[in-house]
Amino acid sequence: MSTYLMKNSIVLSVILLLCSCATEPQDPLAYSLLSNEKAIYRVMRPDNPKDEAYKKYELQLFYTKIDSTAGDLNFTDYTFHLNDDHYFYPASTVKFPIALFALEKLANLPTISKDTPYRINGDSLTHTIKEDIKKIFAVSDNKAYNRLYEFLGRDHINQRFRELGLTNTRIHHRLSTANAADSIHRELIFYAQSDTVRIKAKTAAKIIPLKTEKIKKGIGFMQNDSLINMPMDFSKKNYFPLEEQHNLMKRLFFPEAFSKDQQLKLTKEQRQFLMDAMRTLPYELGYDRKEYYDSYVKFFLFGDQKDDIPDHIKIYNKVGYAYGTLSETAYILDTQRNISFLLSATMLVNENRIFNDNSYEYEEIGIPFLAQLGRELYFYEVQRKRE
Repeated sequence: MSTYLMKNSIVLSVILLLCSCATEPQDPLAYSLLSNEKAIYRVMRPDNPKDEAYKKYELQLFYTKIDSTAGDLNFTDYTFHLNDDHYFYPASTVKFPIALFALEKLANLPTISKDTPYRINGDSLTHTIKEDIKKIFAVSDNKAYNRLYEFLGRDHINQRFRELGLTNTRIHHRLSTANAADSIHRELIFYAQSDTVRIKAKTAAKIIPLKTEKIKKGIGFMQNDSLINMPMDFSKKNYFPLEEQHNLMKRLFFPEAFSKDQQLKLTKEQRQFLMDAMRTLPYELGYDRKEYYDSYVKFFLFGDQKDDIPDHIKIYNKVGYAYGTLSETAYILDTQRNISFLLSATMLVNENRIFNDNSYEYEEIGIPFLAQLGRELYFYEVQRKRE
């Protein structure tokens, strides 16, 4: 069991006793940010200038409390500086919708499935969409994402966002590869049982640069080992606003809360497969548990430790980190205590304000903050009264 939760489980009964007599905070998210725990305090110090956490760290948070009354689900949302117009680099969080949309597309291709072997024309190795999706969530594999990006095509991805009413998101490029924004999508060849199916090469529309606030960041950036003394322009990068990340997660786990036209087009089997993949830990796919520890890509609650995550805590999530920005969106479930909540966060940890220099405070500030925030809200959920 996680060392932190093991230690705190000793005092949970005390917490429950004390809190049963106390008034619950009207805003549990704001209350959690008042914690004196070091990881929270150094970001949210009360002696900081007003809104310093947002100005310096570009912190945005979205927490949803979930209740069930007479069989009806009730959601109560709490946010901190949530703003779709304030750009942050989403990094690997974009892999979440691409996995969703890849499964949706398979429904329109009856001769192939997620288990059908395929390769990209010009490559020798074969893969399956099932393997790609598992790798995306277990270890955030970039190559798996890039293959699904080829399969879907940039235009289809962005059209699907618009159909779902997630109109601020833009997916412009592949990840960690040369010519990431190339508009040519290569041909894919699927080896179905009865036939060979080709997904023809296609050309995506030209990228329209984003026009939003905070699109240029910092005081400089590294390019070809040289420092460019001007803000870095993110206008042609991917964008996946925190509110739209959070609402896409809600669509997956609570489809009944949305109208039919804004629900995901997944079969029951596809939806279950995706949820199982999202909570899969690296060792379950055969990765070395010492190198790819349980919290390798799960920051909330456990990101600042390498202990095993307890079996009764399921974290269905996607993280992203690059250019000093850390983000995560998650549905967190404790089957032992029968509690669940949605939590999404993004923050920038770049003290020198130079981008692309690989000098960021992920381990010192960012991941500890997200881990402690998850714990603060988890313990709130443990003690709160249910409707």
